[in-house]
Amino acid sequence: MKFNVGEVVSFRKEHPCGEDKWEIMRTGMDFRVKCVGCGRVIMLPRKKFEKNFKERVEE
Repeated sequence: MKFNVGEVVSFRKEHPCGEDKWEIMRTGMDFRVKCVGCGRVIMLPRKKFEKNFKERVEE
């Protein structure tokens, strides 16, 4: 799958803050994503990111 920096995506599970939308900050072997709700930044391996990916959010 092809992802771009700046895209907003949603995951299958919600973040503890209650938001399920994440902004992509970095792509490659690892993904850095930022929670749209609380601003928390996490890094995920590509395999885990693609497993948890649900849909692209149109904004």
